[in-house]
Parts: sequence; structure tokens; C-alpha cells
Amino acid sequence: MGVLNVTPDSFSDGGEYDSVAAALDHARVLIIGGANIIDIGGESTRPGAPRVAPEVELSRVMPVIDALVAELAATNRRDIRLSIDTMNATTALAAVSAGVQIINDVSGGLADSKMFAVASATGAEIVISHWRGFSSGMDQLNTYLDLASEVAAELKLRINAAVAAGVARNKIIVDPGLGFAKDMGQNWELVARLDELDKLELPVLVGASRKRFIAGALDADLDSADSSSGQINNGRRDLATAVLTALLLQRKLWGVRVHNVIATNDAIAIVEALRFAEDGKSGQS
Repeated sequence: MGVLNVTPDSFSDGGEYDSVAAALDHARVLIIGGANIIDIGGESTRPGAPRVAPEVELSRVMPVIDALVAELAATNRRDIRLSIDTMNATTALAAVSAGVQIINDVSGGLADSKMFAVASATGAEIVISHWRGFSSGMDQLNTYLDLASEVAAELKLRINAAVAAGVARNKIIVDPGLGFAKDMGQNWELVARLDELDKLELPVLVGASRKRFIAGALDADLDSADSSSGQINNGRRDLATAVLTALLLQRKLWGVRVHNVIATNDAIAIVEALRFAEDGKSGQS
């Protein structure tokens, strides 16, 4: 899943793709790099980010969605799917009505009580993430007794709510919500214990790309309260994300959400080459 932020204030690429032309160009780069899904977002969820009105979000994402849907149809790229990264049901409905197939709600339906009804009515797939509160205050909500177990339990509650609202279980993907109401150490603990999510028996999406806990692993002196973590540039974050992706491929994942698709696919290719060689060697015996 390639990230396409059409926002002025996203933490790593805000303002870079906030015109339709720039967004389309970047989507093409993501597709060339091997993205299967383009995830379009019009509201930043970086730590401390202010909310934006749904109509502002719509004005950012809909021209890009319309242009991408038209281009994918014209080029017969039925293998590429589109996702809307939103916490607003009105935005999700408009996006799916325009041709988007996946709703990626980082709030897991908690920010807008109508989100699951939209997913149910449209039949769209929905990514339900672990979430405890909006970006402006989420860093104060990171108290856990057993992090991975609590994340899985809280996700199960949201899954049950979605199913009760009419969402088919086979349309649900879960996301551990890395970076949301979790400090640096907690994010790494959760990554190490992703097997807890296997108990939910649903596909898993992981979005670690360029996040501050990635930067924190590269600079031990990094202040965890520094949401920008500007000392570690995107190139270093992308390489670290690709390494983490390669390690995570030892697990059962539905997908990874990344900014740099090329680096990620390079890591995947190396892992697959090694697996192929190991399988061949075991086959000889």
C-alpha cells in the first residue's frame, strides 16, 4: 500500500503532493515501484495535528480520486486498487462512490459513529486500526498493562461493532495502529508481538513507514517528544522501514503501508530470493 498524502502538514511529505498534477505524478511513481494499493489521505494524523473539517478533506481528496479513477480506467489497470485514508464517514462514502474500494480508518470507527454503516452499505473493505484518541492528545493515552493483548482485545471490540453494524467479516482488515497512543518503546514491543493479532483471525496491515519510532531506533538520543524527528531524513527512514518490512515478512501479513514502495519491494525481492534458495536446498535433500 503506497501512501499518497494530499495534505499541507503530513509529518514527512506535507505539501509535496497537494495539487492534482503532483498527486497523480506521485501515484504513477508508486505504481511503477510496485504498489498494489494507493492510499489517499487528506487529513494529517501526525502527533499534535489539528483536525480539519470534512469539507476541507473532501476538497483535497476528491479531485485526486476522480483523476486517478479515470487514469486507471483509461490504462486498464484493474490490478491497482484505491484506498481512502479518512476518519470521516462522509468522505469515505464520497470516495467509495467515486470508485475507491478500501476505507482505511485509523480510528477504527471511533471518530465517526457512521463509518461502519458506510462500509456495510457500500460493501467496501475496511481497515480497522487500534486507536484511543485524536492526534492532539493521543500521546497521553499510552498506558497499558499488557500492550499487545490489550491492543488485540480493543481491536476485537471494534471488529464486533463493525460486524454488528452489518460489515461482513471477510471485508475487515486490522491494523495495530503503530504510532497511535504508543511511545517509541511500546511501538517496538508491539511489532515484536504482532502474533497476538493472529488470534483475531483477520488479515493484518502494518504501517510503520517513516514513523518516529523508526527514527528513534537510528538515533538513541532522539527526544521521543519530538514528533518531527527531523534529525533522521526520509532516506534513512525508508531504508530502515524496508529492513523492518523484510523482517516482518516472516509473519503472515496482508500488507504493509509505506511511503517508498521501491525500497520496500527491493527488500521483499531479497527475502523471496533467499526463501527460494532455501526451499531449493531443502528440496535437494
